[in-house]
Amino acid sequence: MNPYFLFDKKYADLGYDFIAGVDEAGRGPLAGPVTAAAVILPALADIDGVKDSKQISFQKRKELSEKIKKTALSFSIVSIDNETIDKINILQATILAMKKALLSLKLKPSICLIDGNQKIKEIQMHQESITGGDGKSLSIAAASILAKVKRDEIMIEYAKLYPNYNFEKHKGYGVKTHIEAVKKFGVCPIHRLTFKPIAELALKTAR
Repeated sequence: MNPYFLFDKKYADLGYDFIAGVDEAGRGPLAGPVTAAAVILPALADIDGVKDSKQISFQKRKELSEKIKKTALSFSIVSIDNETIDKINILQATILAMKKALLSLKLKPSICLIDGNQKIKEIQMHQESITGGDGKSLSIAAASILAKVKRDEIMIEYAKLYPNYNFEKHKGYGVKTHIEAVKKFGVCPIHRLTFKPIAELALKTAR
């Protein structure tokens, strides 16, 4: 069996009709939002090429994102900004984004398949958290693509506002060129000030 049908088929066979996959993009970067998506696909839908977003090129992700949106029974994408991340921490911001994405779906899921090892305690929905879920569920893989494409689009727009940091290239991750830019130009309004490399650099530049 295609591994991407593993959990979707399991719950479809049990009679669950609206299976929502949930995933996020942007937990690790030093700048920008964390973005979550929730997707309900038709039962055992097969969208050729859908898999973990990290295994797909930028252009292919954009193409698949449009296919997913056209195929989905319902989808939602929510971003939580860097200021909120700094206030409540990245784990809580990620859970908040997932919660809002699920609650924004036009259809109420009969079960939510969530990538990772965390459930969303604040919502009363049947849930299963799946470590490595973007490689085991088509719904989660689809959500990972929607979240990644949306967040990349946001960072490309931010690059126009803050051109010194090349956000369009690294999307806010802590690559060498990003760190060097922060050392040279200081932090900008979308940096996550509680993340260690940024916190340390901000402290040095403030002295």
